Amino acid sequence: MVSERCKMAVKEQLKKLQLHFIVVDLGEVEIMENISTDQRNELKGALLSSGLELMDDKKAMLIERIKNVIIEMVHHTDEVIKVNFSNFLSEKLKHDYTYLSNLFSEVQGTTIEQFIISHKIERIKELIIYGELNITEIAWKMNYSSVAHLSNQFKKMTGLSPSHFKQLKDKRRSPIEEIGNVNAIN
Repeated sequence: MVSERCKMAVKEQLKKLQLHFIVVDLGEVEIMENISTDQRNELKGALLSSGLELMDDKKAMLIERIKNVIIEMVHHTDEVIKVNFSNFLSEKLKHDYTYLSNLFSEVQGTTIEQFIISHKIERIKELIIYGELNITEIAWKMNYSSVAHLSNQFKKMTGLSPSHFKQLKDKRRSPIEEIGNVNAIN
């Protein structure tokens, strides 16, 4: 689950199956009942019909948690993280960063760093389109060391400078679910 819409879809499926939940959050669900194998299979099928997946594999669940922490940090938090992101991720997920990084790269086919950059660029596009902040304010908000660093990374990822992107009439953005996926076309 990577969006509020996903959370709503999961809640809807749980209600249809008459399962009571304590928490439905990005990437995790806590159900009050002990569910049978039949209920679990029914839930799995219902989620698949909504385009979602029930994960049993601990590594796959950890990958989802990594993605969710990154998405939350980049898209849903106004707070600027002052510590190194690798330290932040390690503390948040209670795993060594090297382990997280290797697992993520192995499974996703891209690095955590590239995944973060892809999401940051998409968020920068959003902020440019909204037009409420200038590029200097966006660079600070997105934790870049300088406007030049943001501009270079933006151009490398999109082929456009931020100012050229701002002038475009067709401002192409990607759904959060597709950002950073090797198979997604940006």
